Formats: sequence, C-alpha cells, structure tokens
Amino acid sequence: MKIKNVLISAVLSLNLMIIISGFRLPEQNRQDTLKVVRIPLAGNAYLTDGVNTGQITNKGVENWYDQGDAYSVYFKLEKGANVEVGVRGRVEDSPGTIQLISSGKNKNIQVSSTSFEEYWADAFKLSKGYNRIDISGITKSGSTFPQLTDLLLKVDDEQDVIYVADNKANHYYWGRRGPSVHLNYKLPSDIDAEWLYSELNVPAKMDPVGSYFMANGFGEGYFGMQVNGPKERRVLFSVWSPYDTNDPSEIPESKRIELLKKGEDVHTGKFGNEGSGGQSYWKYSWQTGQTYRFLTQIKPDNQGNTIYTSYFYAPERGSWKLIARFRRPQTDTWMSNPHSFLENFSARNGYKTRKALYGNQWVRDKQGSWHELTKAKFTGDNIASIGFREDFKSGTAEKTFYLQNGGFFDANIPINTQLERTRISQPPKIDFDSLP
Repeated sequence: MKIKNVLISAVLSLNLMIIISGFRLPEQNRQDTLKVVRIPLAGNAYLTDGVNTGQITNKGVENWYDQGDAYSVYFKLEKGANVEVGVRGRVEDSPGTIQLISSGKNKNIQVSSTSFEEYWADAFKLSKGYNRIDISGITKSGSTFPQLTDLLLKVDDEQDVIYVADNKANHYYWGRRGPSVHLNYKLPSDIDAEWLYSELNVPAKMDPVGSYFMANGFGEGYFGMQVNGPKERRVLFSVWSPYDTNDPSEIPESKRIELLKKGEDVHTGKFGNEGSGGQSYWKYSWQTGQTYRFLTQIKPDNQGNTIYTSYFYAPERGSWKLIARFRRPQTDTWMSNPHSFLENFSARNGYKTRKALYGNQWVRDKQGSWHELTKAKFTGDNIASIGFREDFKSGTAEKTFYLQNGGFFDANIPINTQLERTRISQPPKIDFDSLP
C-alpha cells in the first residue's frame, strides 16, 4: 500500500510539473526542431538599387561604400512561417548597422566584430514560395558598410528552403544568371531535313538586358535575338567547331569554321567560353510585341563538310536578310536536334523575368516537302535540374509554345514535361530562289 501511494504521488507531481511548465514546453520543443539555413549572398543576392559601389563576389557583398546601394536576397520556402533572420558579417573597425526589409517591415542589425560572426534580428512573417529580403546600409564602419557573406534563417527542421547552396561547378555564377530552359522539337525520323523555319515574339517588358531568345537551334549551333544593352540589340547566328575547346585560338586550321558569305552590316568573328566556333551578328533594334521569322539551311557539300546558312525576316523591313553562311569541316549531316531556348547571360540581371512565344515550327526535307513540328520536350540546364532555382516554366498559348525564366516567380512545371501546340497546317510561303 505504501509503494502504491508513492507511485500515485510521483504521477501527481509529474502532472503538476507539466501543468506548471506547460507554457515553456512548446517553445522549448519548437527550438529543438529549428535548423539554421545559411544562404550565401555570392549566389543568391543582387544589387537592385543604387550605383553598385559594392561588389558581389564569391565571398559575398564587400567593398560596399554607398548608402544608396541595396541588395536583395531570394529564396523559396515550402510553407509560410514566422522566420527569425540574421546575417553573417564583419566590420573593418567600428560597428556598422544594416537593415533587413521584407514586405514593408524592417529589422536593424548592428555588426560589431572585426572577425566574421552571426547576428540575429526578430522574425519576419514569410510566405510559401519565393521570398525577397532587402539589405540596406544604415551606418558605416569607417568608409564601408559591413562585409556580409550569408543571410541566415531559423526554420523548422522539416521546412524545405530552395536557394543556390554551393559553388561547385561555378554554381554561384550560373545560379545568379538563372535557369536556362529549352524546347526540344520532335523531328520526323524518316526524313533528311534541310531547312528549319520558326517564328518568335517577345512580349512587352519581358526583354531585360542579358536575354537571349534563341529560335532556331540545331545540333551544331543556334540562331536568335539578344538584348545586349539598353540601346543595343542583335540578331545572332553561331556554329560550333568540331574541335572541342573553350579557346578559339586552340582550334587547328583543319577544324575551323569558315565564313563563306555574310549579309550587309553583319559582324563576324570567333567565340569561346561555351565551346568555340564561328559567330555572326547583326545589330538590329528589334521590338517587343512583334513577330520575327527565322530560316536556317543545313546541307552537306558532298566533300565531307556541311554548309550552314541563316536568314532573318523583320516585318518592318518586309524582306529576308542573309545573316551568314558558314562551312563546318569534317561534318556530314542534315538538320538534327531542332530546338529553341531562353537564357540570361548577365549574372547581375538574373532576378528579372524574361519570356518569349515560339511558334510555327517547320522543317523542309531535301525533296522539298514541309513537316510541321508541333511536339516539344521541355528541359532545363543544370541549375534547374539540381533544384537550385525553380523560377522557370513553359507551356502552350494558342498556337505557340512559350518559355519563361528569371524573376523568382512561383508557378512552374516539371523538367522533361512533354508539350504539344495546336497544329497550323499551312506551311510558310518562302520563295527560296529569291533568297539573298
């Protein structure tokens, strides 16, 4: 009986302890399930306001002098939550203060150590999907604001956070450029395709600097339109060399792309970094909302080489323009791997959205018969495939496909989705004999 009373007393005491401490237990349990996520600014931050006195390097934000500069960090949450935020940083000498801003709310953080430490502010209410936190300077340490390496988040252990996590294979650079996306058209297997035709329309305000809207892609090159600067746009046509290198100077004479002809005012030369070969471009102020036409011929010369020729049709001009004709040595092929893509080649503009409509795709075989390409497989580059960024999508709009990337929007579709646009059934009318 005495033992029984002792047990009852112990149980009652335990229940009383739980009741008394009940207000602390949930918080303690919550802290036990939190994890710290460190988002490197080197791969996830952009200068979104100011004159860019600071630099975003592989170390983060450093040499930040001007108070007008503001940096924005983007990341994606699986679910909405109240999230404690912070930074990892250091100062040169005296303390400096920065401000974190999200959805109109702001939190100040004073960075005081000359060695890197973590500093925390109160929680922000963050939403499911992509979030943006802005970083601005309040007070300097000497001539510069604090050097920052990471944005810090305290999130639930089970919360998934999407961001560019490491710099393997130069991920910081490619991650800041954003995901490149492609449409791979299904080519009939029983034909030798000589000509590839397609149309391209870039909607208004979907053309930030650094955009490449590529219409006619093939196994050995690509042809499309670029935004190279605030006042410069180009129509670009390139063919890779059969010699695999990123340095054009390494290509042996026998494997160099040979220019056979170019259109008036077309610039030609070599390119490198992403393979090497022959490049041509025409500076032309193409416009958003206008549909442009692209025509590429690929034909073996019966001497072990292949000739590549591209033409561009601007409705403002009303005629086809020759961009260039190249000979690719040691190559004997007809059209292969027809595709289109959308990419950003300016890392500083990877936070901006771009979009294009791709339509009316056809190939013409060597006998002169047209074949409409209405099916496409949607694919993405490494940054998209490994899940470091998810701001990409594709689909169909009336009789066209579309591609969209950048801007950290939430709606997307899975890589490798199969798409099919509405059939047009009427091939393009082209007088091949009158092409320049």
